[in-house]
Amino acid sequence: METSPSADMLWTPSNTSTTEVLTTPASTSSLHFFLEYQDNAVLVEHYNYTGKLQRDRYRQGLKPEGIAFLVVCLLIVLENAVVLLSIWRNKKFHLPMYYLLGNLTLSDLLAGITYMANILMSGHNTLKLTPLMWFLREGGVFLTLAASVVSLLAIAIERHVTMVTMRPYHGAKKGRMWALIAASWALAVFLGVLPILGWNCMQKLDQCSTVLPLYARSYILFCVSVFMAVLLAIVVLYVRVFRIVRVNTKRQGHGLSGSLRKGLARKSQKYIALLKTVTIVLGVFIACWLPLFLLLLLDFFCPTRSCKLLFKADYFLGVAMVNSLLNPIIYTLTSKDMRRAILRLLCRPCLMTRDGRVKKMGMPFLECSFSKTEVATQKLEGAAETTVSSGNNVTTPSPVKALYPRILKS
Repeated sequence: METSPSADMLWTPSNTSTTEVLTTPASTSSLHFFLEYQDNAVLVEHYNYTGKLQRDRYRQGLKPEGIAFLVVCLLIVLENAVVLLSIWRNKKFHLPMYYLLGNLTLSDLLAGITYMANILMSGHNTLKLTPLMWFLREGGVFLTLAASVVSLLAIAIERHVTMVTMRPYHGAKKGRMWALIAASWALAVFLGVLPILGWNCMQKLDQCSTVLPLYARSYILFCVSVFMAVLLAIVVLYVRVFRIVRVNTKRQGHGLSGSLRKGLARKSQKYIALLKTVTIVLGVFIACWLPLFLLLLLDFFCPTRSCKLLFKADYFLGVAMVNSLLNPIIYTLTSKDMRRAILRLLCRPCLMTRDGRVKKMGMPFLECSFSKTEVATQKLEGAAETTVSSGNNVTTPSPVKALYPRILKS
């Protein structure tokens, strides 16, 4: 049967347009981009280029040090879960500062989970991954690292704003706290997803990192620079906070009566103790992560396959992991309130008496029961802060107002 010419005329344009759509440069590039993220051969090519396939690590199963790291990760998750539960169950910790500490604890807990996933998907399992799965594996570590760093910055900002432009209304502080938490996670997610969005070295082998073969060296340098800048900002903020507390305490302590002076001294001591806890956390963070940061900087400047130290990156990451393990221990050793809450959560009947005191166990650092003076001080501070936050007129200056002279006059 002869084909109708009119039929040819009707179908030919549509077929031609379809072909044009399929062969447009944009669609071809997008398709190639998607297929490349699913191609395991791309991962093998990058690992071979950086020299990592010359080592036995990717032909063997989990090594003893890997098992040890898994145990550390499990302890990280358990420890930080206990701290989070303690903050959630104890109403005394339902304050902006402790919520921010809880946010840091959450980032440590998630870090333990991502480290564990990273270890289980490493070794001989690495070469079974697609580039997309690899980006998710490594991006989780970068995301939780960024969350920890930015959480420390959020705590420093909250303390600095409280001291410099003190707002006595609890609602305002809560709003600022939630804004800091949301901003910290938004920035962490942004830094973590940049490689999967295109800032990587796929099709650009000469720009690849040796430690992380699919990451561009420029991205690693950018992240390390951001982290270093954030840590420097935190140090500057804490130096300013300590100076403000010291100067205001000396200045206001001379013009107060005996009872108010004692209340001011106790309040300032408690505040300084909390600042010291956070400062210790910051110092431990720098000590644990600085070696890995320096290794990544070496990775940026060192030509491919020329620095043997870059192939030992797992041990540097192991040292960094210890940071998330130590933070809950720091909270317990430096804060009586936190120590008391954790002991109550873990084993109240076997560790504490009925009146709330810790049983004698031959470990002085566990003695965290409150004396009568401390209880009275807490009541005094609670009443003073309630009066300030409620907006009532006060004829006698409270210790809180005396310590923080820059309070809103409205």
